[in-house]
Amino acid sequence: MAGMDRAAYDLIPSKLLWVDLEMTGLDAEHDVILEVAAEVTDFNFKTLASYEACIAHSDDELGRMNAWSMAQHSSSGLIERIKSQGREESEIKHELVGFINAQFNDSPAVLAGNSIHNDRNFIKRWWPEVDALLHYRMVDVSSLKVVMQAKYNVFFDKKDVHRAFDDIQASIAELQYYLEWFSSQNKSDA
Repeated sequence: MAGMDRAAYDLIPSKLLWVDLEMTGLDAEHDVILEVAAEVTDFNFKTLASYEACIAHSDDELGRMNAWSMAQHSSSGLIERIKSQGREESEIKHELVGFINAQFNDSPAVLAGNSIHNDRNFIKRWWPEVDALLHYRMVDVSSLKVVMQAKYNVFFDKKDVHRAFDDIQASIAELQYYLEWFSSQNKSDA
């Protein structure tokens, strides 16, 4: 909350900042960010703005990926995209800060996504300038997934693409699916 007005944190948000990162692994202290996608939606999940970029890394750094990440990011085409279109991380951080500021003005952005806490750990570690713009609250679709599966036996068939923009689209669709399920339950109870 550094530098942000406390009243801004108490406002009811009118939009969400969906973020997905692809990384070399899951350890924010040692692994690095490879790709970022961000999408701003309203609460009807209409897209208001989006951003996507991949980060240039040396062959040495890419070679330190764990086996799962290497196989996944090779088959998805991400490693090839990094080599051909990857840009400097400092440039991407600067653009992402500008994107969030343009979309949320002086209000902190509520982060949304699947297992968003892990993405947030990477943002805190590697992009503190971005973290400073985020609300302390987050919308984690995977938390709702646990409840839906365990309590209501409701499952969402989500494709695991492991490309940042595609994963955001899947997370939004999953949250919509659960909310529609609740809405249909309310109608049948009436």
